[in-house]
Amino acid sequence: MSVARTWSVALVGAEGECVEIEADLSNQTPEFRIIGLPDKALAEAVQRVHNACANSSTPLPRRRLTVNLSPASLPKQGSGFDVGIAIASLATEVGMDAASVARTVHLGELGLDGRLRPVPGVLPAVVAARRAGHRRTVVPHANGPEAALVEGVEVLAAVNLAQVVAWHGGVVEVPDEAPVALADEEAAPPEALDLVDVIGQREAVEALIVAAAGGHHLMMCGPPGAGKTMLARRLPGILPALDDQAALASASIRSLAGARVVELSRTPPFEAPHHSASVAALVGGGSRVLRPGAIARASEGVLFLDEAGEFPASALDALRQPLETGSITIHRAGARAEYPARFQLVLATNPCPCGDYGIRGGTCTCPPAAIRRYLGRLSGPLLDRMDIELTLSRVSVAQRDSGPATTTAAARHRVAEARARASRRLHDTPWARNAEVPGTWLREGPAAPSPVVRRPLDAALHRGALTLRGYDRVLRVKKRGLERIS
Repeated sequence: MSVARTWSVALVGAEGECVEIEADLSNQTPEFRIIGLPDKALAEAVQRVHNACANSSTPLPRRRLTVNLSPASLPKQGSGFDVGIAIASLATEVGMDAASVARTVHLGELGLDGRLRPVPGVLPAVVAARRAGHRRTVVPHANGPEAALVEGVEVLAAVNLAQVVAWHGGVVEVPDEAPVALADEEAAPPEALDLVDVIGQREAVEALIVAAAGGHHLMMCGPPGAGKTMLARRLPGILPALDDQAALASASIRSLAGARVVELSRTPPFEAPHHSASVAALVGGGSRVLRPGAIARASEGVLFLDEAGEFPASALDALRQPLETGSITIHRAGARAEYPARFQLVLATNPCPCGDYGIRGGTCTCPPAAIRRYLGRLSGPLLDRMDIELTLSRVSVAQRDSGPATTTAAARHRVAEARARASRRLHDTPWARNAEVPGTWLREGPAAPSPVVRRPLDAALHRGALTLRGYDRVLRVKKRGLERIS
């Protein structure tokens, strides 16, 4: 056989596209070339594949070998094509089952000794392969549990190249080698956080439950020690468990970010970047390979910005478009990647640099200009996208002893009931949560409030105290079934 074909996957943002790998062997001056818009890492696959094949007792033919990655117009990045290139190249001369090679998707990087090294993004790549109709996949041994999360796909978690050749019917001795392991360690089990730990902030807990029920964005302003961080960290625990699609999407983003993925977690993700994070850390990007940032990693969960007033203004303003569209697109020279950004944003800030401005008994020493400059870092357009703004105060002795607090289990039950009511109310629409409902439906739809109810809002809109987006936010939060969750 002079031409052999197999498959791999090129990742473009959170999506993958199947790439056909064609290898042609011709009687010309010996050379090994890869064409089809490979990047630098992929162009270096020539030497990795050559040495890996030689050290696996399956040397490449000593003739001209041309490997084409089709479609040629699609840019290909990374070292995940190594195994597919090696198998297609060997299949031009080594006796392997051509049908088996042609219907299998190969993913993974090759070491010079022939062992398969793990690569990021295996989960979304296998999902893309299944969507394209492929049912057989070869992945590195360390990525085996991750690939096995995709149902309906036969997965070979291979240790070395010889094992893959033998799987396709080639006659080769398979050495007994230790597989290459992932570099990162097993993630520590998540800490059990319960709302019962929050003392004396009943109104704040109620606001958190309302935010969870409707999927609303929340901003908390208060002095240090008021419990802003405690509340935010307990929000994922009262959100409904992720369904299969959302859990798979969340795990795919973690895989693209290079994290270990061994199961589909049903707990919504929680991202809390430090206030020194740059725009690139929030949005994502990279010099060669585009990686998801905190915004994408928080998709289907919560993005918490503690000390929001300390974040660079440019980083905060980068949130505005994802909050509106539910996705984020990264543009680089010659590359474009789109990631999901369906998250709940929680902001926590102090009222001033020292934290005591406007606090009873506080001793704020900040000059007025410093206070204005501190609060001015949260731009008007960003604040206009926050559905709930909450002011917290320090907990007094009376509040501390005010009786039993709400537990996470009870709050989760109330949130589930509220979402069920919202789902029934919106059953004839494409939306399931109040936060997803557009303003036109809120103002003009069948459930729009009467003119008498909207009169205060109309007056505020006329005075300029509310924008139209703020008008819609009020209608969203006060929608029936969320006004009082009981």
